[in-house]
Amino acid sequence: QVQFVESGGGLVQAGGSLRLSCVVSGRDINGYAMGWYRQVPGKERELVARISKPRGIIYKDSVKGRFTISRDNAKNEVYLHMDDLKPEDTAVYFCNRVDPAFDSWGQGTQVTVSS
Repeated sequence: QVQFVESGGGLVQAGGSLRLSCVVSGRDINGYAMGWYRQVPGKERELVARISKPRGIIYKDSVKGRFTISRDNAKNEVYLHMDDLKPEDTAVYFCNRVDPAFDSWGQGTQVTVSS
């Protein structure tokens, strides 16, 4: 069964930076489109960045120019570098496959941006 372990979140002031990491086990991610999602209480989980060979890299409009997604297929890991963080980026961040996501999700990593 595929498992995701996200890390790197924390509390940061507006304008700060964080780098999230996701270690995937139980499935080789090579060939899959992978993405970072985020969720705030009471709202649906949303995709903020995706990376794949056919379609390249795509970002949600609100994070363009601030977030950078990358992957290391040899390590089975996915990363999200976040710059110029804003309070509205506060959420729990998850990684998973894209289109479709796997049914199982990791615990996520909390990102809190103070104003």
